[in-house]
This record gives sequence, C-alpha cells and structure tokens, in this order.
Amino acid sequence: MNPVKKTVLAGALVASTLAGGALGAALVSGSANAADSSTSTTAPAADSNSSSSPSSPSATPPAFDPAKGGHTANGITEQLLTGDTAEKAKAAALAAVPGGTIQRVETDAEGAKYEAHMTKSDGTQVTVKMDADFKVTGVETGPGNPPAGAPNSNSSSGSSSTSTSSPNA
Repeated sequence: MNPVKKTVLAGALVASTLAGGALGAALVSGSANAADSSTSTTAPAADSNSSSSPSSPSATPPAFDPAKGGHTANGITEQLLTGDTAEKAKAAALAAVPGGTIQRVETDAEGAKYEAHMTKSDGTQVTVKMDADFKVTGVETGPGNPPAGAPNSNSSSGSSSTSTSSPNA
C-alpha cells in the first residue's frame, strides 16, 4: 500500500473514532439527563465540563430534599399535598402522633391514599398512612423512602407498622 493511501486511511480511521466517541458521549449524557428530571440544569453543565465519566465515583446524586416530595414506587410518583387536602392529612397525622412535627404530606405509592412523614417528639421518624377519608390506617417506623438517587429496592419493607387503635406518641 502506498504512503498516501495509508495516510488517508489512517485519517479516516481517526475521524470515525472521534465521531463515534462524540456520539456515544452525547447519548450517555442525554440519557443521564432524561433519567433524572429533578436535577437542576447547573449540575449537568458542571459534569459536562469535567473529563470524568458520569459513572465516576466523584459524581454524586443530588441531596435529598424532603420539601420536594417523595419517591417513585410501583410506577407511581408521590406528589406533595396542597390546600384543604394537605390540611386534612396534617390534622389526621397529628392526631395519630401527638407532639410530632410534620415534615411533609403527600400521596402514597405503596398502598395507602395519603401519607405524612413526621418526626416524633423523641426524634424517631415515622410515616403515618391514611385512606381517602383521612382515616389513619397505620404508623410505620422510619422515613419510609430513600433519598433521591438511592436505589428503591426496599419500598416499605423493613419498616414496622403499629396499630391505629393505639398510636405511638
């Protein structure tokens, strides 16, 4: 093979490698942005300027913000309650856990209609579950959901429920 053909072939090989790498990086970046709709636009911009890949150990998920609502489970994304619905859910939860502090009230993705995430007066986190009529159906120990970005494999398993006939204070 003559030197001109070798040079052209090598140039074409390098160009196709660079084009394939750019296409792959664009696809990975696009799918990462589409998978996390709660990420602000500043976080992906910072990642795209760095030379590390999205799966590098330095890439951390955004901090969990309870004010933004819960997680997705069973194909359902929990939504924060507002207005009269929120007030009724708060009243029912406070009746079930006197002296507690409500962190948020939201729809429930794991069986109940509504839930209230609370901190009891002793510092224990609980989740108060309610039906559509705001009747308390259970009080679960623990926050009841993982932080954003964490695997959602345990949904409500590992948390203990207590009877509503004698709610814990």
